[in-house]
Amino acid sequence: MSKVESVNKWDLNRIVFIGRVWDEYMRMFGLTKEELVGRKILDCPAGACSFTAVSNQLGMDVTACDIAYYLPIEQLEQKGLQDIETTMSNMERADIQKNFLWDYFKSADELKQIRTQALNQCISDMKRNKNRYIPAVLPTLPFDDKQFDLTLSANFLFLYEDKLDYEFHLQTIKELMRVTKDEVRIFPTTNFACERYKYLDKLIRDIHNLGWMTEEIKVPYEFQKNTNTMLKIMR
Repeated sequence: MSKVESVNKWDLNRIVFIGRVWDEYMRMFGLTKEELVGRKILDCPAGACSFTAVSNQLGMDVTACDIAYYLPIEQLEQKGLQDIETTMSNMERADIQKNFLWDYFKSADELKQIRTQALNQCISDMKRNKNRYIPAVLPTLPFDDKQFDLTLSANFLFLYEDKLDYEFHLQTIKELMRVTKDEVRIFPTTNFACERYKYLDKLIRDIHNLGWMTEEIKVPYEFQKNTNTMLKIMR
């Protein structure tokens, strides 16, 4: 079975192809433009985020990586639009609403607009620069050792603690560090219930035992309540 057939058969319904815009990334990871200029950066998994598109337009060097990129661009575009509609419908539920803070986004309409903007920018850039969007299935990446200076990983690890076991988390972090020369930043450090990843302390100990340093950092971005902390892993 090919990678495309495998993704279509097993993973498409589980892949939520929704993205964040560039400003959200800068806030989620506590970044400044100066930290990005002159560095090779990996966004993994990148989904429908526009960080790669906008960063490269600003003269930076960013590569996106995701399992979803095995699928045809037209299929991803349609799935992204459908996932935005599904997400917005779910946001109308009272039990969902209480988990969010409405200060960065002023309304559900603005949220939908921003998510659609991210998708459109991502898809447009994929059509023009497909070589920037690399398909891969974690915890294995098709990159050389220390190929990137900085790796960003948003809204994947820790969120899915009920679906991805501890060993998957550890192996994925080891792989992200393998392809990264300086540091990996992971946002958020919570699960979908807005609770701190229950194995985070054990994970940090294991990371330290591998010879790397860590820092939990509060960032200027909090849409889901208590979801405003990233984990930085450094050599």
